[in-house]
Amino acid sequence: MDATATVRASMLARFPRVYPIIDTTHLERVGADAVRMAESLAEAGARIAQYRHKGAFTRAKYAQAEAVGAVCRRAGVCYILNDRADIAMALGADGVHVGQEDLPLELVRQLIGQDMLLGYSTHSATQLAADECRWADYLAIGPVFGTSSKQNPDPAVGLEGVRTARSLTGKPLVAIGGIALGTAEQVISSGADAVSMISSVSLQNLERWMAIER
Repeated sequence: MDATATVRASMLARFPRVYPIIDTTHLERVGADAVRMAESLAEAGARIAQYRHKGAFTRAKYAQAEAVGAVCRRAGVCYILNDRADIAMALGADGVHVGQEDLPLELVRQLIGQDMLLGYSTHSATQLAADECRWADYLAIGPVFGTSSKQNPDPAVGLEGVRTARSLTGKPLVAIGGIALGTAEQVISSGADAVSMISSVSLQNLERWMAIER
C-alpha cells in the first residue's frame, strides 16, 4: 500500500472531527497567508486540511498549493484539494473534494483511482441520497447555518438537515456552513462526524478548534 492509500485508509478508519479549509479568497480578504495557516494548523494538531481556490489556477496559485501541500506532508496532515482532480493529482495530494457543478463523481474516481480520498458536497437530502454518492469516500452537507464564505449559497439546512443526512448515509459526514466554536459540538451531536470551517477559524483560535479534535 502506497503512502496516499495509507492516508485514505487512516482517514476512513477514524475520520477527523475538525476539517479546516484554507480558502484563498477569505485569507486574502483578512490579510493572512495560506502557507502560514497550513503551518499553524499542523502545529495545532489538525489531521486534515483542504486548499480551496475558486479563481483561475495560475502558476502562482499552483506554487502556493504546492507549498501548502509540502507543509501538510511533512506534518502528516491529510491534504485535500478543492474542485480540481487534475491539479490534485499533479500535486500528489491525498484527495480531492468536488461539488455539484464539478466533474461527475464516477469520472473523478476514474481519474484519481482508488488510493486518493474523494469528498463530495451536497446541499439537500435529495443530493445526498443520489446514486452517484456511492463513488465518494465522505459526504459534506451544508450550509448548516447562514454563511458569508460562499457566493450565492444554498439555503441553510439547519441541524435537522444534518440529522436527516445522517439517516441517509453511513459514510463519514462533514457539516459545513456558518459553524462557529459555539455551535460545533451541537452540529456533531446532530450526527456529523466532522465540522468544517472557513471564516470562523483564525490563527488566534486554532487551539480551541483543535480541542474538539482531541
